[in-house]
Amino acid sequence: MARYLVRIVLLGAQSIGKAFAKTVRQEVEVYREAARVHAAQSATFNPTKTNAALKGMTLEEAQLILNVKDVLDRGEVENKFLYLFHANQKKAGGSFYIQSKVVRAKERIDQEIKKWEAQTLSQAQSGHA
Repeated sequence: MARYLVRIVLLGAQSIGKAFAKTVRQEVEVYREAARVHAAQSATFNPTKTNAALKGMTLEEAQLILNVKDVLDRGEVENKFLYLFHANQKKAGGSFYIQSKVVRAKERIDQEIKKWEAQTLSQAQSGHA
């Protein structure tokens, strides 16, 4: 009787071990596939996205956070920023995390506006020359 019990336990442990090994192999394959896809995406170099990835927020994310459609509309951006900033103050029961996201979104949009203004200015100067 004990012999059969030991055999059952060993067979159960073997099947669990095989299932675990199979799961680990599948996870490694998924990881390798994800790494391959990431490498392929990184191969198509896009300086704007790379720059945003390094800085932490894309322009699209900033637009979603502040809920603005036109990032060049300074009035709308400023109004949404002030509203969300004050609504998320600790005193108002808000979240410091969300408030910091609002600030980062405003900074990202301001950065885009400055870049657009510099580009427009350089185009205007080259047009007058």
